[in-house]
Amino acid sequence: MERKHSDVLEDVLRQIGQHERFVLTSHARPDGDAVGSALACCQVLRAMGKHADVVLHDPVPRIYRSLPFADEVVHADRVTGSYEAAIILECDSIHRTRLEGLENRFLISIDHHVSGRPFAHVNWIDPHAVATAEMVFRLARQAAVKFSPEIATCLYTALMTDTGSFMFQGTNDSTFALARELVLAGADPAHCARGIYFAHSEAKLRLLGEALRSLRIEGHIGYFWVTQKQMERCNAIEEDCEGLVNYVLSIGGVEAAAFLRELPDGRYRVSLRSKGKLDVARVAESFGGGGHECASGCSLDGPLADAVRQIILQLGRGPSVQ
Repeated sequence: MERKHSDVLEDVLRQIGQHERFVLTSHARPDGDAVGSALACCQVLRAMGKHADVVLHDPVPRIYRSLPFADEVVHADRVTGSYEAAIILECDSIHRTRLEGLENRFLISIDHHVSGRPFAHVNWIDPHAVATAEMVFRLARQAAVKFSPEIATCLYTALMTDTGSFMFQGTNDSTFALARELVLAGADPAHCARGIYFAHSEAKLRLLGEALRSLRIEGHIGYFWVTQKQMERCNAIEEDCEGLVNYVLSIGGVEAAAFLRELPDGRYRVSLRSKGKLDVARVAESFGGGGHECASGCSLDGPLADAVRQIILQLGRGPSVQ
């Protein structure tokens, strides 16, 4: 019988009470929910009197570096130090963090993805939560931690980005109730949005131009791609690819979109988006990836023609959102 989320939350709080030194992390190539939730959760633990640090395999993306406490994040390949426990946010395995040194610590997993899997000692997985930030909010509230403006800003940014600016399927009255709570606690919606949506690099816009040249529409599926040479020509870095797929999804009549980016080793990283009718999480899972019903990702072997064929074939089979 599946345990209630409230019971698992109590388990998480119990384990936090029994340990003193925590390392917090999330998946490699962190997005807004990963960064915002980790930063906020770290401050919640510190407010509970615990020692806590955030360690990520990849640097905090430029658009999130202005978040409170982002300058304290440790960028490393391995977790070292006398941490007793690790809180791993929105991952379905240790492997997703790409960090070494987590194996022999007490592990707590907090995840809201439908592709979430129990791999830790305590697994709090709630696919009904609109973002991991929502779960961190519930943890803090249950622990009676006061929401500072800084914590609220981190959580609001995570919520805003993971819901696609409150546009993705699953956004509901509870989402806006949570946003309201965070604004009342001190988050400034306009300030948070400016830092994310009005601070693009010139390289990102030039890369978008390159990608649009390859735009293809097949029925209700749209897709485009960029090569490694185009990335280099635009002086673009990985984070400049963030959100490009949404331009394809914005086309009327397109129900699902894919963006393929060539990696230096010849493989392709694929970002998938849906307007709500197609479950792109299931498509990503079929290739070893995962994510949300409306936003997910995976990696495929090249060459490009083969990668495109595979992903379009799977999208065309159209697993519908339940």
